[in-house]
Amino acid sequence: MARIEHIKRRLTNWALWRDRRDNHGLGFASRNMLANWMAAAGGSGSKSRESTMPVLDIEAEETDRAVQALKLGKGHLYVTLELVYLRNKGVTEAARIMQRGPSAVHAQLGQADLCIAKWLEDQARARDEQQARDKGRAWAAKRHLDGS
Repeated sequence: MARIEHIKRRLTNWALWRDRRDNHGLGFASRNMLANWMAAAGGSGSKSRESTMPVLDIEAEETDRAVQALKLGKGHLYVTLELVYLRNKGVTEAARIMQRGPSAVHAQLGQADLCIAKWLEDQARARDEQQARDKGRAWAAKRHLDGS
């Protein structure tokens, strides 16, 4: 099963975010952007283990919720993502740990992409519907106040 590129990118961002969170950064960068830039440019004189790749925190939080949603009902997909993205095991090692072939792990990654994409679409639709309801209520309240 083919992977969905924008979901793969989100999962990579999520893994960086989770690494920071799990290492006491609460998911957010533990240094400010200027310090990261200076370290990358060699200006601070100190070596940092922290990646200077920007992490999109809001997107990562949303992706985390989508991944967590896999635990119930699609736990095998959650475990696959955890092994490949969080534990950095790679497909071959994840396949060995899960006692599956590498092709099964690739298929599960594709299935996880589809599930996450659907979850994100459902969330966006729910937000749009809520905004429309809120807008309708605001419009009705304005008409009521105007006496129409």
